[in-house]
Amino acid sequence: MGTAKTEVLAILDQLPDDASLEDIQYRIYVRQKIERGLRDADEGRTVSHEEAKRRLQKWLQK
Repeated sequence: MGTAKTEVLAILDQLPDDASLEDIQYRIYVRQKIERGLRDADEGRTVSHEEAKRRLQKWLQK
């Protein structure tokens, strides 16, 4: 992983020339969220599958 600037440049290189600002912002946002999730996992900030199911149960009941 490089500097923030090199990361953004890499994202820009992968996008088509007619990408909108919204497309660019979305890609940067998604990249940040993935990196945060990986960092959380590396630092043990996760829950088991069973715990996730338990937490989501109230939203999944019909």
